[in-house]
This record gives sequence, structure tokens and C-alpha cells, in this order.
Amino acid sequence: MSRLYLQLLRLVALLPLLAATAAAQNTTDICSLLSSRLPARVSFPGNPVYNLSRTSYYSGFERALSPGCIFRPENATEVSQFVKLVAANSENGKGGKYGNSNQSTPKFAIRGGGHTLFSGAANIDGGVTVDLRAIKSLELSQDRKMASIGGGAIWSDIYPQMVPYNLTVMGGRVPGVGVGGYSTGGGVNFLNQRHGWACDNIYGYEVVLASGEIVYATASSHQDLWLALKGGSNNFGIVTRFDVATFPQGLMWGGVIRFNYTKSNLEAQAKAFRNFMDPKNFDSAADMGIILSYTNKTFGIGNSLFYVDPVANPPVYKAFTSIPSLKPNTLALTNVSNMVVQFGKNLPPFLSQATQLVYSFKNPSSPNLYSKLIQQWETDIQTLASVPGILSQFLIQPQPVSNGTNSLGLKPGDTTATVMSVITAAYTNPADDAAVRRRLAAIVDKHERLLRKQRLYIDFKYLNYADISQDVLGSYGMNVKRRLRQVSRKYDPSGLFQTGVPGGFKVWK
Repeated sequence: MSRLYLQLLRLVALLPLLAATAAAQNTTDICSLLSSRLPARVSFPGNPVYNLSRTSYYSGFERALSPGCIFRPENATEVSQFVKLVAANSENGKGGKYGNSNQSTPKFAIRGGGHTLFSGAANIDGGVTVDLRAIKSLELSQDRKMASIGGGAIWSDIYPQMVPYNLTVMGGRVPGVGVGGYSTGGGVNFLNQRHGWACDNIYGYEVVLASGEIVYATASSHQDLWLALKGGSNNFGIVTRFDVATFPQGLMWGGVIRFNYTKSNLEAQAKAFRNFMDPKNFDSAADMGIILSYTNKTFGIGNSLFYVDPVANPPVYKAFTSIPSLKPNTLALTNVSNMVVQFGKNLPPFLSQATQLVYSFKNPSSPNLYSKLIQQWETDIQTLASVPGILSQFLIQPQPVSNGTNSLGLKPGDTTATVMSVITAAYTNPADDAAVRRRLAAIVDKHERLLRKQRLYIDFKYLNYADISQDVLGSYGMNVKRRLRQVSRKYDPSGLFQTGVPGGFKVWK
């Protein structure tokens, strides 16, 4: 073997290390440049602002990541300055091409609420985390039919400001959910059966593109970008303002009711839900879920019942409320803001390790299908009983009715009873990650095989409930994904938001 060949082999072996060193150096350079230009907006490890931001994520997976610095812009102009710095400090001023890795591109994450479970969705190890939460303004239009909301706002902070006007907007149903990720992923809300997905009701987006240019995307200007942001996530730019529809809303009714976990109660729940989902019983004011839980080796049943008209105990829920239940329950007439706070009390304020998987299907002709899905989950989740801190939830709920103004690939106005299920597991130790993920994947695989066998399964996967292992953007259909790629190529020709922002669901993967 020649000496030249051996030298080439050694050089090839060093390439990954050199690339990683270049990436780390670029991160350090970007953080230093940012700090010199916007010193009040950048914090480093050990700084109280940095520590508070890093430890405030909902999931332990995200809290475990340590960015090189955290950038907290206060307006779109500062976001633009950051993006221009990143682009200028990438190799040849380019951020890589359509998902091909470019190690020299400074890596960054975009944070809104930080509520996603999986690692890297809104935080990054060693790169720059752009924490948008200081961009949190709310302004109502003169006629109060539109709300302009900062891209880093938290929905549970927005709702109280709408109450004095007897108005609401379509946002998260529990505290802490951010406007940005929620809205670009679709958006499940109390009003979904009446008005569609939350993203269906967004009039305009103020977006910082990969060039640093700030554009306003609407149905009449940058229409392709406007449509792509309705389900296309973080692939096209950083959204610094959402202009959303407001809706008249005084009191609504709802809360959580619990039941003993018995065979008869499970059968009654399956029958009631199957009938609730029958199109002939459709009620646009009603949205609900069956919540099956496993905690401390004990199973439980709950119903989250919501009705956006001011009607207590609406007849549409009679089949559920007539099942003998545990006392007390939280069913009450209240405003949206209080409903979100009360519903949030059913969830842990933070999770250590956690993962979840989502799938959708058509309502079956018999409730027996629901019973089979529940039995499969019940049997298999118990194999994780020895995992410290294990808790699981199996949520069965209606999928929102799409009005078609989105990129989700769903049929507009379809009220033919589509169900969305989410299986979640939370636990204490990172050492159990692989075992828990394997078990949840096995449960979902069994569910999907059963649904396919009965020709009920549909491909769509809701982004905000999905795990990074699921092909969300592919589930929208090839025509939609092809269109999303065209928008990516047009507005981000160097692929900055593909390679520079490695987290989340990428349109070029």
C-alpha cells in the first residue's frame, strides 16, 4: 500500500472531525457576533436567563440539550439580523442544498412554547436556540375580527386578553402551548368541528425568509408560502406574527368526568363514542375525547367534554354523562381562558422522558373495534409496569373538520367521522428510552394493522401529536409534499431551513 494512499485514508478519517470542529467554530462565531451586535438579546451557559430558558421546556428530552447560546429577539428586524448572520457565515454564504447535510452551516433551533416532546424540536445541542417568547404582542383590528399575535406568544396568555371582548381565537387547549409551532402544524381547538383546523383560520403571516427578507404572506400575496405554512412547520422561515380570525365567544361548557375502569364502562364508552361520531349525530359545537390512563399500575377512564355554545349538559353527551361516574367532576359553564386552565390541571406541569405516536382512521360500523383497540393497549402497556415512573394515556377523539384552506391533504368539509388517536408514555429514566419507544411502536403497529384489515385506516398523521419517527409530511400525500418542496426551493433556495434547522419534520427528508 502506497504512502500516498495511507495519507489519503488518514485525511478521510479526519473529515468528520474537521466538519464537526467547523460547525462548532461557526456556532461560537455566530454567538459572538450576535452578542456584539445585540448584547441584551444573547445569553450563554451559566447566565440566569440562559438557565431559565433551557429548563423551561415541557419535555426532559428538550431540557437535556445545551445550546451554545440562546438568542431572544424582540421583533422581526432582530430575527432578520440573526438569519442574515447565519447565512453570511455559512460555507460560501449558502446553507446547504435541499436537505443535504452541510456541517459548516451554523445550526439553530426555533422555539415558540417549547411544548413538543421529542428532542431537537425547539432546542439544540451546541447550536443557537432562537427563543421567540419575547415576541408576544396582541393587537385587535379596528373591527375586532382579526387578532395580530406575536410568533412567540403563548395561547394561555392570549385567551385572558380576549375575554373582556367576548372573543376567542383558535389556539391550544392546555396552558403553555406556543402560537408558532401549534399554528404551523395544524392546530386542535374547541372550535375545530365548527371552523376547521386552527391553521384554516389564519389570514396572514409575517415571515423572515432565509435571505433575511421580511415578507407578509396572505391569500393574495405570496399565496404559495401562505398555504405552505398551514401544516408545513418550520421549513420555510421564522414566523414572527400571525394574523388570525377571532370568534364571538362568551361562556362555553365542559370539563373532565371520570369513571371506574370496568368492562361494562369500557363497553359503554365504545358504544357512546361510536354513536357520537356517526355523521347523523354531528354537532358543530361539540368536541370531546375518551382518555384512558395507566398510572401506578392502575387503569382509569376519563372523558373531556367541550361544548362551545353556553348550554349545560347538552343532549349530544347524554350517552357519556349517563354512565355512572366518579365524583367530583369539573363540568361547568365558564370562559375559554378558565377552561384551558382547568383542563391543564389534568396533565403534569413537566415531563421527564416522554414519547407519543398518532394515527387516524374512519369511525367503524360497530363499537367492537374500539373495544379491540383498548384491549390491545391495555394488555401491552402492562409489559412496561416495571419501568420507573411509567404512565400512559390512550386518547381517542374526533379529527377536526377541514375547510380545505391548508396543506394537510384532507378533504374539505368532510364530516364523515374521522377519528384521531394518540398513545403517550412518560417515564423517569433515559435508560428506558429504547424499551418504551419499542413498546409504543408495537402497540401502534398492531392498531394500524387491525385498522388496515378492516379498511378503516387513513394515512394522515397530525404533526403536533406525532413523534419524529413518523412520516408526517409524507402522510399529507405526494402532491402536497411536492408542492411544499417547490415552496421550499423558491423561498429558501440555499436550503438554510433544511440544514441550518435540523430539528422537526423536514420537507426534503
